[in-house]
Amino acid sequence: MNMHFRRSPDGAQLIATDEAGIETGLYIPVDADGAGQGLRAMQLMIMSLGACATVDVLSILKKQRQEVAGYNIEAHADRDTSHLPAPWEKAHLVFTFTGGKVDPEKAQRAVELSMVKYCSATETLRRAGAEITWEVIIR
Repeated sequence: MNMHFRRSPDGAQLIATDEAGIETGLYIPVDADGAGQGLRAMQLMIMSLGACATVDVLSILKKQRQEVAGYNIEAHADRDTSHLPAPWEKAHLVFTFTGGKVDPEKAQRAVELSMVKYCSATETLRRAGAEITWEVIIR
């Protein structure tokens, strides 16, 4: 994978561009002459965790012919801010399924497979020392 990073013309943000040309504006703090707006790098790590798990979970449930109507994840993460760098210590994800026809056991298993076996973002954070936990709610 190749990524390109450049400061925006107005200097307010860092622009990240992937190989397909898709751009995302990232945070540059005010004390570094940025606007203090945009996604922060550490936020993106937790967003990646949720996105990676979503791909796995929805794919697994689709193969099992489960009808997922509403789906969301709430992520709660904590960093060790006692020193720098300040890595993620733990993250807890709450997967919620609403509507549709989703077997609770299949949803539980799909999330477990993602979090233990398939999600590269989860494994990356785990190898860095973060504790990753989760729960599944069916409404």
